[in-house]
Amino acid sequence: MSLSLPPHLEALVRRKVESGQYDSFGQVIEEALLLLQERDQVETLRRERLREEVARGLYQADNRQLVEREEVFRALHRKPATASE
Repeated sequence: MSLSLPPHLEALVRRKVESGQYDSFGQVIEEALLLLQERDQVETLRRERLREEVARGLYQADNRQLVEREEVFRALHRKPATASE
């Protein structure tokens, strides 16, 4: 397979190899693709989680299990932020 990169990306790959961090251009590209795949998986999980939350909220609304707005905001402020969000 032949690969053409814009000059700024080619320079980035070259710097990574020259730094000794990677042995070849192919290794840099492989790592980049693995990271892209990981990012896609994280995004898929986030979308699934959001769908689940929306479905739960709709179920609760349909069953009159509503929560006051102030309670929701208090809970959001108490909830710790995580790196995966």
